[in-house]
Amino acid sequence: MITSKLDGVSVSTQASVYFDGKCVSHGITFPDGTKKSVGVILPATLTFNTGAPEIMECVAGACEYKLAGTEVWVKSSAGEKFSVPGNAKFEIRVTEPYHYICHFG
Repeated sequence: MITSKLDGVSVSTQASVYFDGKCVSHGITFPDGTKKSVGVILPATLTFNTGAPEIMECVAGACEYKLAGTEVWVKSSAGEKFSVPGNAKFEIRVTEPYHYICHFG
């Protein structure tokens, strides 16, 4: 099931812009204090570093990702999720706009 709407949240109006605009996201906070971000990655191959564990949920488009220590690119499409450990790196390869929700663990 694709998440199409998040109700009852507070949204940061200032965007976080990474990689010269190839990744743009907005932070959201739920009433219970849970934080997530929603954003889009434009076509590119990028390397991200995580602090806390993350779950990347694809809401539109698709990507391929490769976790640190692996050599295999895995596809993730709309309605799919993948997990990234905390204090780790992952690469993401996007050929069409990839819309996501990042769930922080």
